[in-house]
Amino acid sequence: MSDGSARLNESTVRLLPEAVSSAKPESAARLLGEFLRQLRKERGLALRDVAPVIRGSVSKISRLERGESPPKPRDVYDLVRFYEVYDGEQMYEVEALLRLAQDDAWWSKYSDLTPNWLKRLIGLEGAATKISAYENHVVPGLLQTPAYARAIIANGMPGADPSEIERRVQLRLDRQRVLHSVQHPLIVAMLDEAVLRRPMGGPEVMCEQLDYLLQMATFEKVNIRIVEFESSASYAPSYPITHLTFGDGGPAELVYVEHIDSAMYISRPTEIEQYRHVLARVSGAAAPREESLDLLRTAYGRYARRAGLLP
Repeated sequence: MSDGSARLNESTVRLLPEAVSSAKPESAARLLGEFLRQLRKERGLALRDVAPVIRGSVSKISRLERGESPPKPRDVYDLVRFYEVYDGEQMYEVEALLRLAQDDAWWSKYSDLTPNWLKRLIGLEGAATKISAYENHVVPGLLQTPAYARAIIANGMPGADPSEIERRVQLRLDRQRVLHSVQHPLIVAMLDEAVLRRPMGGPEVMCEQLDYLLQMATFEKVNIRIVEFESSASYAPSYPITHLTFGDGGPAELVYVEHIDSAMYISRPTEIEQYRHVLARVSGAAAPREESLDLLRTAYGRYARRAGLLP
């Protein structure tokens, strides 16, 4: 590094002990990433200047600073040494956050099923304060019932071993634990009317799924809106979008766009603004909450009659 180490040892960047002690495993990586970003900024270094320190690319150091995936201890220690952070208290807090960030035990048992882009999403869902999603094909994963998830997974994996399908279903259900945490995020799910019309798994599965959506919609922090065909033709995009908002530490917001076998994470403010504008248009076109509930009830009745549950 250039410049004298005296200035670096007098760094003004601090980790707040109370933030470290109260950090959830999902947010620890973001707090640690923000700390590393501030250290780099204070030294006037660009991402390309420090990427070689962790033997990676600019995108790798950027993901580390955004806290989008559990950090590797070697990378963190190499960076703090490079930044010449020798303060004992700071190092203790860095190590505490690192331990928390590595605490991904619940999904580690699914490591053979979870590509890196999905692991990042799981961690981000747990750290978010608000998740706004538009879906045009299926019910969002966080709101799927076991039978509905099983139908989707089996449809996408013809010929797969039943045990693998069941593990993937369980992974999807385990992701939903974020909805049962004490401070779970506000969920705004905007569903294209096509989701209600597509009989995934058959009438009985759809009845169970729609009934579950109606139950979830009674919770204060879950808002389900339906985008009817007349509106979706003019305002809705042709692909699903998820916008995540976070609290203190790390990026304030992030957009997630999933493809067939990959995903794109968008963090540049100008690009996020474009997606935020799209979601705002969709929200404006979606039916109000009570009207959306009526649409869900109507769809439930339609499938219930097909399943012989109603006359």
